[in-house]
Amino acid sequence: MATVQPVHQLTDDLRFRLGEVQHQQLTAHPSNWEHVIQQINFVKDQQDDITAQLQAEYLALEGEIIGLGLDKYLTSTSDNLVNIENIPEEVLNSDCPYPELKDSLIQAFHFLSERYQRRLQNLQGQLQTTDRFCGWCADDHQRFLSTLSQYTYDIPNHRALYMDMMQRLFQDKTRQELVEHERVWDRLRFTQAQLRVVTQQFQRDQEELLARALFTLQEARQAHQEELECHRGHQHQQDICSHLREKLQQWRAQQEEVARLEAAIASRQQEEEEARRKREQEKEAAVRSQHKEKVRQFYLQQQKRRQKLEAGDQERLANLRSVMEEQARRDKERILFRADMLQRRREEREAQELEWQREEEEKQNRLEVLRNQVRVVAEADPERMMADTEAWKGRHVTVEEFELQRPLYSINTYTDTQIVSDPRVRVEQALRDAGLQHSQYAKEVLSVISPPKPPRRDTKSTLKF
Repeated sequence: MATVQPVHQLTDDLRFRLGEVQHQQLTAHPSNWEHVIQQINFVKDQQDDITAQLQAEYLALEGEIIGLGLDKYLTSTSDNLVNIENIPEEVLNSDCPYPELKDSLIQAFHFLSERYQRRLQNLQGQLQTTDRFCGWCADDHQRFLSTLSQYTYDIPNHRALYMDMMQRLFQDKTRQELVEHERVWDRLRFTQAQLRVVTQQFQRDQEELLARALFTLQEARQAHQEELECHRGHQHQQDICSHLREKLQQWRAQQEEVARLEAAIASRQQEEEEARRKREQEKEAAVRSQHKEKVRQFYLQQQKRRQKLEAGDQERLANLRSVMEEQARRDKERILFRADMLQRRREEREAQELEWQREEEEKQNRLEVLRNQVRVVAEADPERMMADTEAWKGRHVTVEEFELQRPLYSINTYTDTQIVSDPRVRVEQALRDAGLQHSQYAKEVLSVISPPKPPRRDTKSTLKF
């Protein structure tokens, strides 16, 4: 729960956040995204710590089992399982009224057992291909596991570190052999984990199938009991039906007599209704004729009124048209007068602009004559123009010539004599000339040579690998 639940909670939270920002810009709330990234990194670190802790507990428990001499039981995981060929007694000894249903349930248990039996046999065959110590002796394998447990996944470049340490511990084995042993050990652990998972899956599926089988058998017994009760009640229902049939025939005879009486009464009521409807139709015809005459008189009055209104509208329209024609004539005359006024104003404005341009040209000509009168004429002297001024020479007369060759800044570092005085440099150069700089001998020699001066306390590393 501590390993899986935080991951599921974080996944649900991220899905909810992504659903909220589907129609928004990603830069809307950058601070929220930084908080989410910090939370993801925290969960990753937490998972790494939990994995390292579980691995350490696994190795400690395995060491205790080996110390007690119980290591022979580690590879026999399948011996702890129940016999998968056995059918539960609740199904075999059940009182099922339907033999076909019981046979189908037993066949389902057989199919489940055969399916898991094949998977378990395959995993057992994979475990039998190698021994518990992956082809090494027990001491070497235990040293290999203890070295592997010291370098957890939270250490940067942990694989390169523990491979380098194993090469130092197992000098008689090559790197390829170490990598192959590591791969065999990983395959063995993965196969054992698969075997445990398959065992748990079989127990879970068998329990679910047993629960469904018991529920199905219970329903079958209830259905059979209901069928028996239905068969016993069938005869009683037939007797009741015959009695009810006699009552029904008597009720039908009574209903037929009632229907005949109601039909006679209805026919007499219909005749009376038709006579009454005929009298009402005659009255309505007389009323409609009176209404038609009134409507005709109303339409004649409406037509006369419309004709009178139309004549008045025609007269007013003629008067309005004459007024509008007179107004249009006056507007046209006003437009022509305005156009003449605008043309005269444009011509006056153009004459003023020409006069202003002429005065401006005369002013520029007078200014040019004045400029020519006061203009200074000097000969060209490039050397004097590029030479130093007297003021500049007076300020820099005390500057010495050698300062131009001085470096721009001072350098604080080691000299070649100080570097060569270090014995580690000379030894490393000699090993490099001999082609032994990457050998185990070179690593041992360089690890025991001390520097000319002891290092300061603040430069020592506090990390222990």
